[in-house]
Amino acid sequence: MMYTVQPVDSLYLISQRFGVSIEQIKQANQLSGDIIFIGQRLYIPINLQRPTVYTVKPGDSLYLIARRYNTIVESIQLLNNLTGTEIRVGQTLTIPLYTEAIVNVNIANIRSGPGTNFSVVTTMVRNAKLPVIGSSNGWYKVRLHNGVEAWISGTVATLRAYSGDKPITNILGFYTLEEGPALPSSFTSFVNNPGELSQTGLFMFRISANNPTTIENFGEFTDQDIRNLVAIAHRNNVKIFPVVHNLLYRPGGTTLAKNVVKVLVSNPQNRTAFALNLLRLIQKYNFDGVNIDIEDVFIEDSANLSLLYAEIARVLRPRGYFFSASVPSRVSDQPFNPFSDPFDYAAIGNAVDEFVAMLYNEHGWPGSGPGPVVSIGWMERVLRYAITKMPREKIVGAVSVFGFDFNLTTGRNTYVTYNMAINLANRYNKEIIFDEETQTPMFAYVDGQGNEHEVWFENAQSIYAKIKLAWDLGIKGIALWRLGMEDESIWTMLRNQVVVRKD
Repeated sequence: MMYTVQPVDSLYLISQRFGVSIEQIKQANQLSGDIIFIGQRLYIPINLQRPTVYTVKPGDSLYLIARRYNTIVESIQLLNNLTGTEIRVGQTLTIPLYTEAIVNVNIANIRSGPGTNFSVVTTMVRNAKLPVIGSSNGWYKVRLHNGVEAWISGTVATLRAYSGDKPITNILGFYTLEEGPALPSSFTSFVNNPGELSQTGLFMFRISANNPTTIENFGEFTDQDIRNLVAIAHRNNVKIFPVVHNLLYRPGGTTLAKNVVKVLVSNPQNRTAFALNLLRLIQKYNFDGVNIDIEDVFIEDSANLSLLYAEIARVLRPRGYFFSASVPSRVSDQPFNPFSDPFDYAAIGNAVDEFVAMLYNEHGWPGSGPGPVVSIGWMERVLRYAITKMPREKIVGAVSVFGFDFNLTTGRNTYVTYNMAINLANRYNKEIIFDEETQTPMFAYVDGQGNEHEVWFENAQSIYAKIKLAWDLGIKGIALWRLGMEDESIWTMLRNQVVVRKD
């Protein structure tokens, strides 16, 4: 769990409070000494399978306990079925790890202060979820998608408190336009499930090959299309941002993509111009920030690439905009894969607010052989490396919701959505096996030409396993590439077995 250092805290007091050693806290947070600061966020490596239970001591009150654990009195009352504020010495209380207010009317006013005399900041629709960070006289202090703190009346919202008996995680859903008859757009998944999304990244913008300091539309859409998506996200308290990438140039492919980056990062003037164009893009559509998805880079451009991320942060952070980056998977400081070697995890992690480790390159690339796009072991290997390079609360593990049909005879791989995989299994009357080692569903079949196939894909069970690992590792959450290709029961799993954070 994450803990925010309070006045008079020390590593000793925190270790006693949570039942872990000082050394464990220091190792988990890469602390070289014993000095901590008010407001600092620390990862507490407690056993996340068991909720935190506190035993009331002489002099305690619900107010003091709530302050100690960064929660509110109402949440402790709710989680422990308390009707009043009286507690007794020796009584055990389950401590909330996360609290949210869920809008229970069609339209709810969100105000600048705890009362109807305060101005309306924005409005939220029914079932919108808002993380609660305080309370006052029947009003809840909440955090909005853009980081703004505001207030909602308890008369129009239902309070829910969570102990950690279920994983509490952020979910980033990547959004794309239609890619063909079998690959629908993400729109339906997005509009039907905003309560199970913390963030949405629109894969709809690209670095221009003609002028790499500028940004072009990727696909066919109008300004109003984007504004509609932003409005849907914001009234459901979902953070939304463009994904600006250097992919899928035709003609030119990956060589052109690398040359685009080379020009972009080559000098301070280009880096600044690009950062300012990102700022204009954000402001044009009222986005909450941006995600940079650069994937093809010459190794000699590594240092300049890191400077680009630093420059983007310099431009966006003072203006309050969120900065996310999607980065290829690495597992060590040593050269491992020419695709991911140019990316300095420590430098990028220092610049961004959110580091999205793109895990979906274990199998499926030409010559990889059959296997899951993201096995549970590969995911853990990449994330454990990332944790050594930056605060774990910045890290998101990006996982696939798609899979591949591996033709073992020809060596060719074909993209499959969940529905395509199920249809193949039904067509060839094959039983789907859940591979325990990789935590991934798969099946094998022989086609009409006698070619042998293995199909590895993702379902609700495999995605839950990845959410559970993210929770156990204490990272921010997972990202889903991409909405519209998933097992529909993922959304039921997220509603019933997971708590999706909105902050």
